[in-house]
Amino acid sequence: MKSIVLVSMLVAVAFAAPQGQPEHEPIPIVRDDSQINGDGSYQYAYETGNGISADQKGELKKVGDVEALEVQGEFKYPSENGEQISLTYTADENGFHPQGAHLPTAPPVPEAIQRSLAYLATAPPAPADAPQA
Repeated sequence: MKSIVLVSMLVAVAFAAPQGQPEHEPIPIVRDDSQINGDGSYQYAYETGNGISADQKGELKKVGDVEALEVQGEFKYPSENGEQISLTYTADENGFHPQGAHLPTAPPVPEAIQRSLAYLATAPPAPADAPQA
C-alpha cells in the first residue's frame, strides 16, 4: 500500500513539473533603491528592463490627534501600442489623488447648473418650520 502511494505521488510530481522552456525571458531589474527610516518615513524607486518604473515616498504627518501617512509617487509603463503611460499621485487624509493624461475627465458643469448653485449659495436659509421636500 505504501509503495502504491509513493509511486502515485512521484507520478503527480512529474506531471506537475514545468515542461520545456519558459515562454518569456525574465525581465531584468535595472534599478532598485529603497530606504526605510526610523521615523516612519520611507522612499523607494525601481526600474525594469521593459520600461516600467516607479518612485514613491511617504512620511508620517500629524492630522488632528493621530498620525497619518502622506504618500507621493509616480509610475510609468509602456502601453500595448507603445505610448508611455505616466501617473503621478498623492494619498493623504483626503484620499487618493491620481493625475495623468490618460485618465478620463468629467465633462464641464452646464452653465444653468452653475447659475443655480451660485443662487443657492447666496439664498437665505429656509425657516426651521418650513416643510421638507
